[in-house]
Amino acid sequence: MEEYSAKWLLPISIFLLTLFFFLKFKKKQNKPKNLPPSPPSLPLIGHLHLIKEPLHRSLHKLSQIYGHMVFLRAGTRNILVVSSPSAIQECLSNNDITFANRPVTLAGKYLHYNSTTLGSSSYGEFWRRLRRLTTSELFSTNRLAMFAKVREEEVMLLVKQIFEESKEQLSMSKVDIKTKTLELSFNIILRVITGKRYYGKDVVALEGKEFQTLMKEFLELLGSGNLNDFFPILEWIDFQGKKKKMVKLSKKMDSFLQKLVDEKQRNRNHDQTTTSMTLIDVMLDLQQKEPEFYTNEVIKGVVLIILVAGSETAATTMEWTLSLLLNHPETMIKVRAEIDTCVGHDQLMAESEGSKLKYLSNVIMEALRLYPVAPLMIPHQSSNDCKVCGFDIPRGTMLFVNLWTLHRDPNLWKDPTKFVPERFEEGDLGNFNDIYNMLPFGIGRRSCPGDVLAKRVMGHAIGSLIQCFEWERIGVEEIDMTEGFGITMPKVEPLVALCKPRQVMIKAMSNI
Repeated sequence: MEEYSAKWLLPISIFLLTLFFFLKFKKKQNKPKNLPPSPPSLPLIGHLHLIKEPLHRSLHKLSQIYGHMVFLRAGTRNILVVSSPSAIQECLSNNDITFANRPVTLAGKYLHYNSTTLGSSSYGEFWRRLRRLTTSELFSTNRLAMFAKVREEEVMLLVKQIFEESKEQLSMSKVDIKTKTLELSFNIILRVITGKRYYGKDVVALEGKEFQTLMKEFLELLGSGNLNDFFPILEWIDFQGKKKKMVKLSKKMDSFLQKLVDEKQRNRNHDQTTTSMTLIDVMLDLQQKEPEFYTNEVIKGVVLIILVAGSETAATTMEWTLSLLLNHPETMIKVRAEIDTCVGHDQLMAESEGSKLKYLSNVIMEALRLYPVAPLMIPHQSSNDCKVCGFDIPRGTMLFVNLWTLHRDPNLWKDPTKFVPERFEEGDLGNFNDIYNMLPFGIGRRSCPGDVLAKRVMGHAIGSLIQCFEWERIGVEEIDMTEGFGITMPKVEPLVALCKPRQVMIKAMSNI
């Protein structure tokens, strides 16, 4: 009997403590509020039983029933889901400061240096300093121009690599697009941060492969549901084993990042000019002036976010875009015709020419509309009680902005599920004139600061691949466009395609 009682002691204790916490939480809600529409809930768990993976589709179904503002309860947390231009404007413009915070999560604690990275820290002086640093040292007009040569070199090296791998083939050869685009974007970001590259024909990529594995696990942990965030008491027993996985991953990731910083510290040239300084160089200089702020953890946190966000998001968008083009060869032909007209066959296109290719830009925009790299914006959290579209929103409410629903709203877009780049042509924008109708990079204080850089890299890379090679699907079936799980919405099936060099471009590619 004693053995049987001991078996149930822990689960019963957890249940009673959870019930106590829930009732205490409910007691605070004694003042009637005009809350947004909400589905029927269950005791204790609230609406958790309605939230399934992939999260953006699950929340989309609720929006179809209850409207573009849905209020949910998940354990001890309140959640507001918005997906209309008016509601998004209310939250991220009219109440921008109120919703500028980030919720405290287990991932923030263990994967983001105790919520001190740019993406996880709440609004305040600490976050503002990180934002100023990345904006001025990575994404300013001067810095973008300064590292243009690096970006162009990496795109040319990618073209050269594919050319050399395919020119010996009598027929079309297979290319792993997912891997190639990820290596391209990672090399670009890494060279800006540290001055070195990990991928390429003559590069030993052991560290790069290591980080790729770490990044995949990092994104999977961030994108998977974590009940500990909704029932904090479960962290005591590490329910689902997420805490153990995060602690283990954080040690590996920290070790990798520390090696980057240590290597840069050992090999620093203190006489180098400002134009040759990498991001880590800049932060190490700042560390000498303000050691209390620019700690090693802060430096590693900045590097972590830029590497993960900067490489994975651009690579994923390029993969979705090329998948759409392979499924719509007539659009691929139009893109190539535009490039041939504007650039010609005698030279590879330059990054600066990407902005002149309007139809290519429309194709990328349409890909971002259909497959936003972050279908749900990183959650915000309200710091005070506020009103949104006439409804009362309590303090501490998590905000999810469902871009997937917004970008496919039939009230905003004609044939919203179809791939139609022409919809972005001048004179045929429809309701796109409203900036809140499409927000692939977010909006407001917490919007992505690297949107200009991402568009330049994607336009140049995709344009160069189409200019230099003929592309086909493997087999007659269309590319599988099923979405996988994860914060950046990867494809379930990584893209592999067939290619061969275009005869008219062989001379230009041979000169690389």
